[in-house]
Amino acid sequence: MGLQAALRLLFPPQCLLCETQVTTEFGLCGACWRDTPFIAGLVCDLCGAPLPGEDPGHPVRCDDCLSSARPWDHGRAALLYRDNGRKLALALKHGDRLDLARPLAGWILRAARPILRRGTLVVPVPLHWTRLLTRRYNQSALLSAELARQAGLDHCPDALVRGRNTRSQEGRSREGRFENMTGAILPHPRRGRLLKGRPVLILDDVMTSGATLATATEACQAAGATSVSVAVLARVAKDT
Repeated sequence: MGLQAALRLLFPPQCLLCETQVTTEFGLCGACWRDTPFIAGLVCDLCGAPLPGEDPGHPVRCDDCLSSARPWDHGRAALLYRDNGRKLALALKHGDRLDLARPLAGWILRAARPILRRGTLVVPVPLHWTRLLTRRYNQSALLSAELARQAGLDHCPDALVRGRNTRSQEGRSREGRFENMTGAILPHPRRGRLLKGRPVLILDDVMTSGATLATATEACQAAGATSVSVAVLARVAKDT
């Protein structure tokens, strides 16, 4: 304890987004906290987008999820993909900020607790091996491993594989995103058997149309998962 106290004096904790000193490790300063769009209150049961009004006591769905069939059972998101929510997602994905995995996974876990079931297996959305070679890590796998650790759940980072190197989803229409992802994610030839007979939580960093999560869900269902839910760090959605 003496060594830890000394280290805190020499290296006081700093805000995750700026160099302002904060009181706890992996925290945000007051200014950055105000600009971080945490999702709270009433949310869509399928994607986690915030909704207006009070909790009616039963699951509700946003307009996107009412108009688009979702193959998964439940979904949650920690942040909106704007302002600091976008900065944090991009810092983890492209900025080599691996230190963010621990606090961000904790935020996702806080949002996802209502949909977790006993015996849930946590799996990440996979990267194609060529993209993994270039990026050096899968940000979704970092988040899923840390969430599973904090929640005390089983984790399998390679239960799913990306069978082909899909092109970027950026700039594509909703229909184009789904077409691009069709059949791209499959159960791992050997590790995929761990999905059979288990409730599964699929984790990704950002949800836009839901095309990637839908393909991953279908792969889990094909492998025999009893139920599939999804959780993401950030949801692209209109503020309410």
